[in-house]
Amino acid sequence: MEIINDHLAGGEHRKAGVFERAWSWVKALPGKFKNKVTKVAKNTIKLGKDDPRRVIHSLKVAMALTLVSLLYYWRALYDGLGVAGMWAVLTVVVVFEFTVGATLSKALNRSFATLLAGALGIGANHLAGLFGEEGEPIILGVLVFLLAAASTFSRFFPRIKARYDYGVLIFILTFSMVTVSGYRVEGLLEMADQRLVTVLIGGGTCIIIAIFLCPVWAGEDLHNLIASNMDKIANYLEGIGGGEYFQLPKDGKSTKVTKNEGYKSVLNSKTTEESWANFARWEPGHGRFKFRHPWKQYLKIGALVRQCAYQIDTLNGHINSDVHVPQEFLQIIQASCITMSTESGKALKALGTAIKTMKDPKSACQHLETSKNAVEDLHIALKAASLENADILAIIPAATVASILVEIVKCVEKISMSVHDLSQQAHFKVAEPTVSPENKPQLLHRGSINPVLLDDGDDSAHVVITVDEISMGSQQNDKNSHQAPKGPKPSEEV
Repeated sequence: MEIINDHLAGGEHRKAGVFERAWSWVKALPGKFKNKVTKVAKNTIKLGKDDPRRVIHSLKVAMALTLVSLLYYWRALYDGLGVAGMWAVLTVVVVFEFTVGATLSKALNRSFATLLAGALGIGANHLAGLFGEEGEPIILGVLVFLLAAASTFSRFFPRIKARYDYGVLIFILTFSMVTVSGYRVEGLLEMADQRLVTVLIGGGTCIIIAIFLCPVWAGEDLHNLIASNMDKIANYLEGIGGGEYFQLPKDGKSTKVTKNEGYKSVLNSKTTEESWANFARWEPGHGRFKFRHPWKQYLKIGALVRQCAYQIDTLNGHINSDVHVPQEFLQIIQASCITMSTESGKALKALGTAIKTMKDPKSACQHLETSKNAVEDLHIALKAASLENADILAIIPAATVASILVEIVKCVEKISMSVHDLSQQAHFKVAEPTVSPENKPQLLHRGSINPVLLDDGDDSAHVVITVDEISMGSQQNDKNSHQAPKGPKPSEEV
């Protein structure tokens, strides 16, 4: 009996524990729900603050949907288009994108694909009708098979995949619908016409709102992204790159390198750059970006910047290692490596600023030349240094960092050349000269040095110097009064 009672008591205790846990969960449910709602609200507010254009885009899409819905709400429009008006609503949902270029790309692809597929579908039905009732379905099936296969295969071409993939997809869909439904439905031409009109209405509404109401340009985003990526790499090289690594230890303690991993976002920017460059080609001229702006050149610069970022990623791994480098070797390469790092960063910043302001990037040339001179100084220092008794394994990490910095300088030089090409293709503004051409500094003196033959008995050496003095105002007077310039003063012997 005692065992049975103990067993019953244990069962009741377990049941009580289950009920307590369930009640605790129910009591905590309102608090968890409140915390979840608060977290979602904070994330939503943060998302909107990070880029307010997202909120504006949401309102623009809502406005476009409301406008095309009038095709259903307004009786006069509904009587003209009927149920086909729903295609306009569907077009807005699938076409309206964040940027103007993306919206134009989808809207134009959908419109032209619908027009072409509708025309070919009507022609296919007319052609199949010539073969009678028995041959018509066979011909239609063959045509659908051939066009669907050819269109699907064309999507594998890189150029078509990048720019016209959505249009090819809509072409296959529309041609199949028109061809198949035309076999059973009467009034095929009217159905195709209604669908084309509604697609044009939906696409046109999206294009007008996207361009004229707070437009977001893919080309401008690409332009800013390339300049921002260059600044991220420049910040690393200037403040946290080789400079801190090559500082000599103080009081026996090595210098701690501050971590800066902002460059890592550059490593994964290829997809975004290619997408924005593709959409930018669809956009009309706007602001500083004229029609047929050289967007492909931005992709070349972006590829070089990513190449530099990969070099920096490798450099960062060596810098943050715990390997001890001999001070003697650091002293040899310290000055050159710090100069390469800082001057390359300054050159990249100057190039990024030139892209932002769309001005000629001449200011970067001086920093680039200084970094290239530092590379030569490093070569000279290494040749002059005596490394016969040095511990090769100990100096390899620092030598590797110096080698990577040399490659970064070469990469920055390639970036500079590409930015100069962009400035010529996009017609960047040329900086005005600091000295006016009318006020060029004048040559104050003009003279000649004539050697004098020495006599046999004369041990002293002397040189005759003839100095002609020209006044600063002589050129101005010559312009105004056409007077002859002053003659030279008597020569002086030294």
